Amino acid sequence: MSNRAEKLTRILAESQRHYAAYVLFNQAMADSLGIHSTDLQCVALLDLESGPVSTGEIAKLTGLTPGSATRLVDRLEKAGLVVRHADPADRRRALVALAPEADARIGAAWDEPGKAFSEVLESYDDGELAVIADYLRRAADVGRAQAERITSQSHPHP
Repeated sequence: MSNRAEKLTRILAESQRHYAAYVLFNQAMADSLGIHSTDLQCVALLDLESGPVSTGEIAKLTGLTPGSATRLVDRLEKAGLVVRHADPADRRRALVALAPEADARIGAAWDEPGKAFSEVLESYDDGELAVIADYLRRAADVGRAQAERITSQSHPHP
């Protein structure tokens, strides 16, 4: 096997290990906060948004159906992690944002893991960090596209 083929094989294996470890980490973090792992991912995604989003946008971000996204928002609201605001452009529609307390609560839980992940990244130079960031962005794009492809094959639209 060529050196490149060996590296590609290793990267694919390490990607699978990374994903499995991250799923375990995400579940442990969610359990420590008393929420579902999907709820934690929604909170993390909302934290990346520049402002409040609709439940429909949450469905797209999480890959959930609109009904499941509504139930997710209901759970997060009950847990005090999100708040609903009326959409100024359409009073019939609600927008969802992280509750002020969510940042402190999630931030406290994330403090030690965040430091540990940052320590890993500190060992890379700026060029390597750029490659890692590029790979993660491109791999996430592929993951979303493949999830959409699989979902559309499983649930074809009429």
